[in-house]
Amino acid sequence: MNEHAKMLASMLIRNFNNIQMDSFVREPLYEGRSARLAPGTVAQKLGATIDILAPGKRGCPYHLHHAQEEMFVVLEGTGTLRVAGEELPIVPGDVIFIPPAEYPHQIINTSDQPLKYLSISTKDSPEIVEYPDSGKFLAMAGKHGAPALDFDSMQLKSQSADYWLDEP
Repeated sequence: MNEHAKMLASMLIRNFNNIQMDSFVREPLYEGRSARLAPGTVAQKLGATIDILAPGKRGCPYHLHHAQEEMFVVLEGTGTLRVAGEELPIVPGDVIFIPPAEYPHQIINTSDQPLKYLSISTKDSPEIVEYPDSGKFLAMAGKHGAPALDFDSMQLKSQSADYWLDEP
């Protein structure tokens, strides 16, 4: 490739088979590997991550986005989509659509083999994420996926403050 083609490829293309993946473990339920694909590209409104869940593990807590829309593409393995109080089987080739503010969701590897899927989301901001199992919410604003957000706060829903607290 010439230099212009190399520059275009570096800004426009990511191959998830050839990217450094980060491992995460939070016993007893969460374990896997993942890599964000959009950083360093020209992507402005979309984020993408390749995720591989270990057998019997989950990718993230059961949650619900108020701003961001998500899509998951099951590439390898089988599992379960926990969504809106139900558990739905997922297999390779399934494309899962999760609109904002409607469906709490979680992907679980219920098999004895790795579960590999592509996560795609809008990067709408500000964003509120609810966690129904724990009663928490996450409020964030700024450039999602960047090393530091402009604002990021995880709180329990039961904690509240008066609108006028500490105001002059």
